[in-house]
Amino acid sequence: MPDDTIPRAATTFEARLDKLAALAVRVGLNLRAGQEVVMTAPVEALPLVRRIAEHAYRAGATLVTPLIGDDQVALARYRHAQDPAAFDVAADWLFEGMAKAFAGGAARLAVVGDDPTLLSQEEPEKVARANRARSRAYRPALELITSFATNWNLVPAATPGWARQVFPGLPEEEAVARLWDAIFMACRVDVADPVAEWARHNATLQARTAFLNGKDYRELHFRGPGTDLRVGLAEGHLWAGGAEPAKNGITCNPNIPTEEVFTTPHALRVEGTVRSTKPLAYQGTLIEEIAVRFEAGRIVEANASRGADVLRRVLETDEGAARLGEVALVPHSSPISASGLLFRNTLFDENAASHIALGQAYTTCLRDSAGVAAEDLAKRGANASLIHIDWMIGSGAIDVDGITQAGEAEPLMRAGEFTGGA
Repeated sequence: MPDDTIPRAATTFEARLDKLAALAVRVGLNLRAGQEVVMTAPVEALPLVRRIAEHAYRAGATLVTPLIGDDQVALARYRHAQDPAAFDVAADWLFEGMAKAFAGGAARLAVVGDDPTLLSQEEPEKVARANRARSRAYRPALELITSFATNWNLVPAATPGWARQVFPGLPEEEAVARLWDAIFMACRVDVADPVAEWARHNATLQARTAFLNGKDYRELHFRGPGTDLRVGLAEGHLWAGGAEPAKNGITCNPNIPTEEVFTTPHALRVEGTVRSTKPLAYQGTLIEEIAVRFEAGRIVEANASRGADVLRRVLETDEGAARLGEVALVPHSSPISASGLLFRNTLFDENAASHIALGQAYTTCLRDSAGVAAEDLAKRGANASLIHIDWMIGSGAIDVDGITQAGEAEPLMRAGEFTGGA
């Protein structure tokens, strides 16, 4: 049913921002009356945060708790902290509280817009230690998110630091305005009824997942420049994409925007070489031209033209950090790819290209996984780690075959586009 609080054919910035906020609440979270919302966001995103709070309360939220971050405060730590051991400290109390909230049914909403190069000039060892400490502290909350214990959503906001990276050379105000335009386009906000448009988009993604689940491929074979990679799929894997039901019974859209369908690889059955097709922005560091080699599911060689030290430290986070927890397929013709922009933001760039993720697996992408012990899921191929980091391996030059249970190769993607029923 149309929501008359959302302007039709809205063209002003304020109206478009309001439509994005409504979309985050109604489609992203699909918020239910009586739920709390825990929201993280950069300080520059406060106008969107405030509108999201308004729509959340209109939808029946009992409490919206915003947790606001600031780049300058983050930088102050690296430049002025006196004790080297400070980089082994994380806000455990905060993440424990977030995990308690999610376990109690609170929805999680993250407004993202980080400067992808914020920490690129800081000491890699400090960055690695701080990231490792944060990953450990965040683990209880991350496990609840990756297992879909509650409804959650990521939604973007343009910030000056991010806009400078996407539109270098433009005056800051113009760069931010251009980035907002790109966000509204990618999020399907610039239509008369975004909610109805997302229903159509979700139907397309769900038809694709149904096709792939019917195929039940044993593995995927990626081929292209610098890439000859075989990704074995976990036993009893399921493909997912778009709107997904959380364990609390609420169907949500975890990512806005989204163009991917994804599943769980087998942590021990990945072989070959792969080269990234877009830079990876990871917690303030830009990692470019990643090239790795897998043996028996584990990365045994890793290089990058920029950020190589950070990449290697990421891979050393724990035993599962050098193994895969996700493989995703995205058509090269997706709107984000067609924009021609390099967003340097994983939420966008992962939806411009097929990708893989290091680290923690989404156990919801395994049949009959509810209540199953972690060690039993591991036997089926599910990876476990403190991290979950997506990086892009797809392009218009990449072909993908689906390998059947009988070992036969079927064309699944050619030149980055789906073939046949997919």
